[in-house]
Amino acid sequence: MSLVKVKEKFQVTIPTAVRKNMRLEVGDFLEAVIENNAITFKPKTLVDRDSVEAAIEEGWNDKKAGRMSPKFSTVEEYHAWRKNR
Repeated sequence: MSLVKVKEKFQVTIPTAVRKNMRLEVGDFLEAVIENNAITFKPKTLVDRDSVEAAIEEGWNDKKAGRMSPKFSTVEEYHAWRKNR
C-alpha cells in the first residue's frame, strides 16, 4: 500500500509503482470517481469527435451497401468464413 499526501491546491503524486503498473504517462487523462467512499482514478482515452462520427458514417454506408460480415460465435467461425470467401 502506498500513501499519498494531499498538497496545497489538492494535488497528489501517484506513486512510481502505481504509475508503472498502470503504464501512465505525463499528459494522460484520468477520470476521478467516488466508489464506496473511496476515490478511484480510471485511465481514459480522448478521441476526436469528428473522426468518430466519420467512422460511424462509414459503417452506416457499408451496411446500406451490403458490405457486412455475418455474426460469428467464435474466432474459429470467423477464420473459416474468411478462408472460404
